Amino acid sequence: METKNILLELRNKSGFSQEELADRVCVTRQAVSRWETGKTVPDTETLKLLSRLFDVSINTLLGSPRKLVCQCCGMPLEDSSISREPDGSFNEEYCKWCYTDGRFVYTSMEELVEFLVGHSANENWPPEQAKAFFESQLPMLKHWKKSL
Repeated sequence: METKNILLELRNKSGFSQEELADRVCVTRQAVSRWETGKTVPDTETLKLLSRLFDVSINTLLGSPRKLVCQCCGMPLEDSSISREPDGSFNEEYCKWCYTDGRFVYTSMEELVEFLVGHSANENWPPEQAKAFFESQLPMLKHWKKSL
């Protein structure tokens, strides 16, 4: 979906008029109209305000142009699983299970591998196979690259 349609849908779902939305993000009603017709898109700072107001990620506001994955565990990220900073803003690099309240949950890759194997291994994917998979994939993620 395009940004213009997403903004219109979110505004209508929230029950805001164009004027009310404009007041909440400190722009003119005409600016909101231009976004909803696709003539312009909100600037970065306004996208941050809209993200907070509608409780969705900037990625969602932009029509999910890229698929996000947690840079700690590799899990695909949706708005409901994206972590937040202590101020409530989204941190689109990590899931809420790996990064909470401004801190990382797992102190080592070994700790995370142990957790992931314990929750994903089964009769079709034995623990040894799961462990080998995670040990080969996790080092490619941003969080573990910088700590190696």
